[in-house]
Amino acid sequence: MFKRLAEAGASVAITVDGKQVAARAGDTVAAALIAAGIAHCRTTPVSGAPRAPYCLMGVCFECLVTIDGVGSRQGCLVPVRDGMAVETQTGKREAGR
Repeated sequence: MFKRLAEAGASVAITVDGKQVAARAGDTVAAALIAAGIAHCRTTPVSGAPRAPYCLMGVCFECLVTIDGVGSRQGCLVPVRDGMAVETQTGKREAGR
């Protein structure tokens, strides 16, 4: 569905749910998840339905993930950095936890 416009940029290593994933410097966490083929980044607290990045500009809150232990971060607004730990969220997650 999504394709990179250019294959430029340094590679950085992040972990997603304990697995190492290669990302590009300058990518957001949400873009890195999409490029790595990760289908969803959270589930809804009520029905458990999977949710994936949608607007990629911070409006919809569908890309919530835990980054370096801090929950409910918008992955589309956070640039990746080498060594970053990302966890997908299941149900409700409180910020700062």
